[in-house]
Amino acid sequence: MSARNSRRDSRRGVNSKLSKRELRHEAARAQATSLKELERKLRRPMGRRERAAELRRLAAQRRREILEARRRAEAARLAAIARQRAIDEALRNEVQTMIARDNIVGEDPEVRRVAVNALGNHAGTVVVMDPMNGKVYSIVNQEWALRRGFKPCSTIKLVTGVAGLSENIISPSESALTSDRPRMDLTSALAHSDNSYFEHVGSSLGFDKMVHYARELGLGEKTGLNVPFEYPGRLPEMKPGFTVRRMFSYADGFEVTPLQLGSLVSAMANGGKLYEPQVPRSAQEAARFKGKVRRKLNIDSAVFQRMIPGMVGAVNYGSGRRAYDPTQTVAGKTGTCNGGEGSWVGLFTSYAPIANPKLAVVVITRGTDAHRHLPAAVAGQIYRDLSRRFGTPAHLQLASAPDDEENDEDAATAQIDTSGNTQPSTSPTPMPLVNNPAQRDNVKRVLMPIPSRTSQPSNAANSKPPTATKDAVKPTTQPDDRLRRTQSPRP
Repeated sequence: MSARNSRRDSRRGVNSKLSKRELRHEAARAQATSLKELERKLRRPMGRRERAAELRRLAAQRRREILEARRRAEAARLAAIARQRAIDEALRNEVQTMIARDNIVGEDPEVRRVAVNALGNHAGTVVVMDPMNGKVYSIVNQEWALRRGFKPCSTIKLVTGVAGLSENIISPSESALTSDRPRMDLTSALAHSDNSYFEHVGSSLGFDKMVHYARELGLGEKTGLNVPFEYPGRLPEMKPGFTVRRMFSYADGFEVTPLQLGSLVSAMANGGKLYEPQVPRSAQEAARFKGKVRRKLNIDSAVFQRMIPGMVGAVNYGSGRRAYDPTQTVAGKTGTCNGGEGSWVGLFTSYAPIANPKLAVVVITRGTDAHRHLPAAVAGQIYRDLSRRFGTPAHLQLASAPDDEENDEDAATAQIDTSGNTQPSTSPTPMPLVNNPAQRDNVKRVLMPIPSRTSQPSNAANSKPPTATKDAVKPTTQPDDRLRRTQSPRP
């Protein structure tokens, strides 16, 4: 019996789940064992009534054990929830205290107000800067943004993609066979944050090349901000037990600051210039502000252009949909991972608009809500609130397709005559789409009124009948006679 039980325990394993049939068989075996032990204690065989009473007692005991196990599991679950809520509350209180101690001298007051309102009562940090010259508009929670390192999670895939394109390991249109999805190219892998694709790229890239491109893009070193005690971050080191393949998609071994992510995405936005982030502390510094280039990246600018479709796809239909802005095109990358201490870390690094970048926004949050698209939602709120000031001008926006050619005068005046007589358009510059909503008259009617048969007989009589042919069959009843019969009272 002991050998049979040991074989059963080894087959079950520690964390395996049994089926209902196996559970019933196990309960029956336990009952039979209990009856045999009771007969051994009594030193005589049990009668039918004694066996039935013992079986009822065993069933009641089993039900009590199941209820007790459920009660303990529910109590443990509630205790874990309460413990996590306490951790989140402590994080939020800590963040609010740090935000109150921020040095806001020289920051843009409008951008600061929008960023603080978008972050709300969540535990996190926000960096908003100009990607074309490195000017910092605002840093919310400067302690986290400058002096604390975070695991970059899936945002490291930007470095993996740039390295793979620069080394000609991948091309945007080339698809790779991954374990998660059948075939996937670079655009889809960035949009959906596919881990297997970038692990496949990293296997051909190697450890040394990955670290080289990460250092080239500004990771592992100070950004040069005119603020003391900046944390330089950390690059992975080859140690025994280190899993190299997780470095390319999960960012194992990396530590970055939000400001480093802002500098990285700014270099991608401006075509390869790594600026020193600067905060003009006075009106004179703001008036004569000029960006300081740390170095020109030894990476072709076409590589960054090839990364744009995947980053735009992440915002439009991928993992960062909460950052979507209808007035401008946002390019970004999300990241989520377990940050330890019972909390999650969520990241979103982005810039907009892609035609003429004006803003680079980086959001990092911690807590249970960090993995629920919160960083992308915070960044999207910032882009939408600042779209009037930093958004795409109206003449650079994509024109929407006209709903009806007869009612669309702009489309008619913009059309080029095939005879060669082109007249310049005299219409004023259209307002942005957000300020110029579509008129209700331009909406096509979908549901048309259906005329009633029994009403308005004069219209039916005045309508012209179709031309009859010789073979046409004449109706046996005229419309007037049918109408007259339907309106006549019943006898």
